[in-house]
Amino acid sequence: MVKLSELQKFLVDKAIIFPTAEMYGSFAGFFDYGPLGVEMKRAVKNEWWNHFVRGRSDTVGMDGSIITHPKVWEASGHVDAFHDPLVECKKCKTRTRADHLIEDRLKITAEGMELKDVATLIREHDLTCPKCGSHDLIDPRYFELMFSTEVGAVEGNIAYLRPETAQLIFVDFPRIYKASRGSLPFGIAQIGKAFRNEISPRNFVFRAREFEQMEIEYFFNPETRIELKPNDTKVNVLTRDAQDKGESHTPLKISSLVNFTSEWHVYWISEVWNFLMKIGLRPENLRLRQHTKEELSHYAQDTWDVDYLFPFGWKEMIGMANRSDFDLKQHAKHSGDELKVLDGDKKIYPWVMEPSFGVDRLIMALLSDAWYIDKDSKDKRQVLRLNPKIAPIQIGVFPLVNKEGMDTAAWEIYLELSKHFRAFYDSKGSIGRRYRRQDSIGTPYCITIDGDTLKDKTVTLRERDSMDQKRIKIRSIGTKISESF
Repeated sequence: MVKLSELQKFLVDKAIIFPTAEMYGSFAGFFDYGPLGVEMKRAVKNEWWNHFVRGRSDTVGMDGSIITHPKVWEASGHVDAFHDPLVECKKCKTRTRADHLIEDRLKITAEGMELKDVATLIREHDLTCPKCGSHDLIDPRYFELMFSTEVGAVEGNIAYLRPETAQLIFVDFPRIYKASRGSLPFGIAQIGKAFRNEISPRNFVFRAREFEQMEIEYFFNPETRIELKPNDTKVNVLTRDAQDKGESHTPLKISSLVNFTSEWHVYWISEVWNFLMKIGLRPENLRLRQHTKEELSHYAQDTWDVDYLFPFGWKEMIGMANRSDFDLKQHAKHSGDELKVLDGDKKIYPWVMEPSFGVDRLIMALLSDAWYIDKDSKDKRQVLRLNPKIAPIQIGVFPLVNKEGMDTAAWEIYLELSKHFRAFYDSKGSIGRRYRRQDSIGTPYCITIDGDTLKDKTVTLRERDSMDQKRIKIRSIGTKISESF
């Protein structure tokens, strides 16, 4: 298992992901993506969009505003109920998220716990300040998570940075549904930034104050049956009943999950799992976890998370909630607009399935999954074993030497390849060192142009994971790389 501190150092040193404005001491919970990080992030988002939007006939996309009318957040319940429990140390004034303090010290799940129960656990177990060790903690209280701002020149015109992307889909649903000539089931997808004023950001980009989401709100009639395709893929599953009994996860077929939840939920679990396999996550580091009744959100009929085994333990990466018709009814009630749609001969409030991906958490999981140090090699070779689809650079192009026409030929090949792939040209240092540099940032293929290239139009193709090298024709490079996608 990779250590978080080592992974974080690697990512910062390579300028893949790093704290923002480091020269000024940074700002907790905010991160920047460098050249490699932004290419990988864009690739992941493109794969997601192609899979869940362009690859489907029943889903369209949108891009909502980050600041919207504050009544949106009143209707959704965020203004009244979007908060986390905070505990403060009287001695050193350190503020800590109270449920995280409980989880760290008592090794139990406390997220979503009632404030009175949080206070009872802190008191009964005499939990201390994580910074100074003082026992003198102020009783926990709720801390509002939405960032507020003022709009325009009029003072007191309060608005909020959106804490999620979902609500914009709900309020735009009638217009998009009509303009798209939609019929149920019907999905609307969005990728965008969200903001939460976390009490104590931690675990690098896992819990940040500014982050990105990829979400689908999939509207359906709950009385309509869905015909599930058989899926015998076995995955690690932790059901609600298993958690109540204190049991651990167990391998189950995806199709068998109909014994624990609705067919619509199983359908989306299968779709999400297929995508994760497509981009290269290892199934042994993933599990499906059903929310217990105590932690279910007020709007949810049922929720399943995809957890990843991060360096700091099993944590949520993706949430899949059955939101019922809660959101559309709330916005209809608060706005006075008609949000029912005609399905067959009946007007209904559609129910909603919501697969919600944390982009930054997914990126962190992919990097944790892929980073490998060969401690048996003399130079402790570092490798990012990323799927070629999402690798920041897909092919490195090297002239053996910068003379005798090899550099000119290499540059021409690079220019042609860069039209179709994320390519990188490198002519500095020994070939061995150039290979190592590309291995460490996840480049799956490198080609070397040498004297023979000028004679027979062949190059040496070197594969990252196996380090195998073979001669291939220049005209075959694109086909060979594409085969691995």
